[in-house]
Amino acid sequence: MSLIDTIKQKAAGISEELLAIRRHLHMHPELSMQEEATSAFIRKKLTEYGIPFKSGLAVYGIVGLIEGKNPSKRVIALRADMDALPIHEKNEVSYCSQNPGVMHACGHDAHMTCLLGAARILHELKEQFEGTVKLIFQPSEEKFPGGASMMIKEGALQNPSPQEMFGQHVLPTLEAGKVGFKPGKYMASTDEIYLTVKGKGGHGATPEMNVDPVLIAAHILVALQQIVSRNAPPQLPAVLSFGRFIAEGRTNIIPNEVKLDGTLRTFDEKWRAEAHQKIERMAVSIAESMGGSCEVFIDKGYPFLVNDETVTAEAKQAAIEYLGAGNVVDLDLRMTAEDFAYYSQQVPSCFYRLGTGNVEKGIVHNLHTDRFDVDESSLETGAGLMAWLAVNSLKK
Repeated sequence: MSLIDTIKQKAAGISEELLAIRRHLHMHPELSMQEEATSAFIRKKLTEYGIPFKSGLAVYGIVGLIEGKNPSKRVIALRADMDALPIHEKNEVSYCSQNPGVMHACGHDAHMTCLLGAARILHELKEQFEGTVKLIFQPSEEKFPGGASMMIKEGALQNPSPQEMFGQHVLPTLEAGKVGFKPGKYMASTDEIYLTVKGKGGHGATPEMNVDPVLIAAHILVALQQIVSRNAPPQLPAVLSFGRFIAEGRTNIIPNEVKLDGTLRTFDEKWRAEAHQKIERMAVSIAESMGGSCEVFIDKGYPFLVNDETVTAEAKQAAIEYLGAGNVVDLDLRMTAEDFAYYSQQVPSCFYRLGTGNVEKGIVHNLHTDRFDVDESSLETGAGLMAWLAVNSLKK
């Protein structure tokens, strides 16, 4: 039997275990930098499989090693994120979250499950490949500064250092059984924008005695749309959106200050830095021109994610070999962000998508929603393909 067929057989053979792992993790979600029980569960599974690991990186992160024959010949890394979101789940399923207000609404439970499945397969086949597979279970993808940056600082990409790296993320708009790839720039950088507009509050019936921060903030909000529409290079994707506008006044009370929170997404570091400066100058100058002031805080987040052209092309071809050409699609650029970007700017990488949707089963809800779920048949696909990508990369 060929190695690819052996991997398929083993992935099918552990499908029930994958289901149990995913449901356990889904029922016990933990927020960023609180993944204590999740980390303990992963350590327990790796111990059961006989895979050595180091824990405690970035508090709850884990790095495991699977050494094949001639382990120093080549090293590749596989990554899964561990944290959940502050969302109250509304799915009526037996494996619904048991932690009120916390939910695996971004599929990280599936990511961990697939990596554990791939780890078991690879460990059982380690005499059939040369090189080393590094397993990276990373906390806090959902919260700045991002667990990836912390893991890197604490040595996750050292001793040994990988030559290539792979990560996968569920995609509910893609049918289960399919996967997608995008070479080059794939996901945007992300920054959080916090504005505090200050004025002089008072009675709504005596505006001449006040400096109205609500009006100032409204002018700032509208004017900042020029940052993208009139200042960003037209060929460069960029988004500046504000989702929070808080003015704690009343119908006849003008408050002293207003808060605006937003996000900037783009794909160019030079323009990103310029946009930060333009946002601050525009907000401050408009506020001052209207008699108030504006404090600007920009929390710089993840860089944009770049998929190495060669690594991604080879991974796509490997996926076609594993799943068939009809189950491998090309992806579009995404304005969402991912802290896997930190790895991709350190190691030639491929971050790809695992289809998890199923219209007939009603599994259609988007990421970060209270009814998100995955077609669990995708777990076998995800675990097996990840194992095959690792073996295929090690053959180089």
